[in-house]
Amino acid sequence: MTTAYAPEIAQAMLRRQQASAVVAARTRIVEGAVGMVEMALDELSKRSVVELDEERKAAMVSNLLVVLCSEQNTQPVVNTGTLYT
Repeated sequence: MTTAYAPEIAQAMLRRQQASAVVAARTRIVEGAVGMVEMALDELSKRSVVELDEERKAAMVSNLLVVLCSEQNTQPVVNTGTLYT
């Protein structure tokens, strides 16, 4: 026996299903991005490429997460200044 739903209910059910799929996909993206950021920080430290204090590390983490989690292409910004004044 097949149950037919009113169009409004069927649309609401579909939206809910789609929203759940989007949340699941974004969760996977964030998990992957956090792992990549962690790996990047570990490799930079292990190879002594650069010494990052906590403020610079936080800025790098923020920038990497924006790039890795963004749905849009990101634009590079060249910082010619310093984080410290």
